Amino acid sequence: MVRFFLIFIAVLAVLFRIDMLDDVQRVAIQPWTGLLASASAALMSPLDADVVHHGRILMSKATGFAVSIEAGCNGVEAAIILIAGMIAFPSQWKHKLVGIGIGIAAVQVVNLLRIISLYYLGKWNMTVFEFAHLYLWQALIMLDVLVVWMLWIRWIAKQQPSSAPVVNHAA
Repeated sequence: MVRFFLIFIAVLAVLFRIDMLDDVQRVAIQPWTGLLASASAALMSPLDADVVHHGRILMSKATGFAVSIEAGCNGVEAAIILIAGMIAFPSQWKHKLVGIGIGIAAVQVVNLLRIISLYYLGKWNMTVFEFAHLYLWQALIMLDVLVVWMLWIRWIAKQQPSSAPVVNHAA
């Protein structure tokens, strides 16, 4: 257990440090955030022609209401926590890589739901938006990370051969 936590903390520290590098922000994180805004608008536009996106901003053409997808809201930090948990857990690297790939996708699907719901909550009621943004969705995204990690651990357990003790009945 101590080994898990030491590796988890070390991977978190390394990945969060990498996330903060200017070059990484410019080359990977900012384009990713813009892609999230674009994907959100694409998902919303068939039912809502009022929504447009500019870079990382989703905006209502009619009202001018806008939300900006900022650091901490792009799912990168949640993905980092998930990656650290999967790397720290004792398993084969091929299982870790499968879990990381599927896990990041699962986190980002929930994050898209988060972005879209916050856009509509903000258009409707800023007090509710603030609560959902600062408290509700923070908890739900971390819960998503925990659930994905736990499902991954269950999957790993099924991948490993059973190590049930052999009983000799020939006495």
